Amino acid sequence: MSTANDPWGRVDADGAVYVRTAEGERLVGSWQAGSPEEALAFFKRKYQSLETEIALLEQRVTTTDLSPGQARATVERLLAAVADAHAVGDLDGLRTRLDAVSGLVDHRRDEVRAAREHARTEAKDVKERIVVEAEQIAAEATHWKISGERMRQLLDEWKTAPRAERAIEAALWKRLSSARNAFTKRRKAYFAGLEEEREGARDRKEKLVLEAEAIAPSTDWGSTASAFRELMRSWKAAGRCARGTEEELWSRFKAAQDAFFQARSNVFSAKESELRGHADLKQQLLTEAQGLLPVTDGRAARAALRAIQERWEQAGAVPRESRDPLESGLRRIEEAVRKAEDAQWRRTNPEALARAEGTVAQLRSAIGQLEEQLRRAAERGDTGAAQRAEESLAARRAWLEEAERTLAELSG
Repeated sequence: MSTANDPWGRVDADGAVYVRTAEGERLVGSWQAGSPEEALAFFKRKYQSLETEIALLEQRVTTTDLSPGQARATVERLLAAVADAHAVGDLDGLRTRLDAVSGLVDHRRDEVRAAREHARTEAKDVKERIVVEAEQIAAEATHWKISGERMRQLLDEWKTAPRAERAIEAALWKRLSSARNAFTKRRKAYFAGLEEEREGARDRKEKLVLEAEAIAPSTDWGSTASAFRELMRSWKAAGRCARGTEEELWSRFKAAQDAFFQARSNVFSAKESELRGHADLKQQLLTEAQGLLPVTDGRAARAALRAIQERWEQAGAVPRESRDPLESGLRRIEEAVRKAEDAQWRRTNPEALARAEGTVAQLRSAIGQLEEQLRRAAERGDTGAAQRAEESLAARRAWLEEAERTLAELSG
């Protein structure tokens, strides 16, 4: 049998096939079925198949997200395959390429490990934030509906968040569960207390309703209105009961209140109408009384006014806003009649007439004497005495003028 040579291997005369490596030649097989060239071609095809697999691995490592674990396993398998390959070709070159891929895989593994560690740290931060907020809600929340909805959202956020390390995940989950349980207990305790408060409010308001219904028929308008105001203050301070009960009790309370105040309004309206009628009548009497002015006969005016006053008293009360104008108008007429009566009495009183006549006579006599004193003082040239006499005369003449006017009035 002839031989065949190739840069990467040879076939000897016995058909043995060798591959050349940096460590020397290595027997990779024997060939008896054909020519040495065919033998080399066969074992080169095995090399090409191995090279294709390595090229595919290189491509997957550099262009896909092949996991470092899978890539490492493939590299180890191919290294073993190259080391024991029954092929002819640049096996040292394949090992070099696999070593390069191994370096890439190690770098990828470090990146993945760092990314995983970063993701776990982020997951821890995210879930710790969720737990801290849940614990705050459990300790402080009072808006139960909003807080309950937020607790459900936090649970959903926990489920969708990435997982942290197992021990940290377990510890945080324990805290979250504890916070949720504490929130639920606080909420149940609140609503239990609220239900108790509502029961107390219902009892208090039922009593208030019964009191309101009991006094609604009263016609003691003043004290009953005060009682209803006090009941309303008590109602506002009694707290709220369940919505349906609250509405039913309020409906009864308001119905009793409205019934009383409507009845009072009807009575007051009728009373107001009656008072306005009284005011109209008194206005007519005032107009009639004003017809007595000016007074010419005091006695006749007094008699007519007395009749008007009697009808005035019989007319009854009037609205508050009409009272002062009517009463002041009548008082002015009464005052005018009184003054006329006084003037008439003075004119017809004999004693007053005699006193007025005496006063006039006395003043005239005094004036005559003062005129005589003035004349004598002038004759003597006594200016002081003359001045005093003139001053006294001026005063007496003024008094005489007033006294004569009074005498004229009394004389008619």
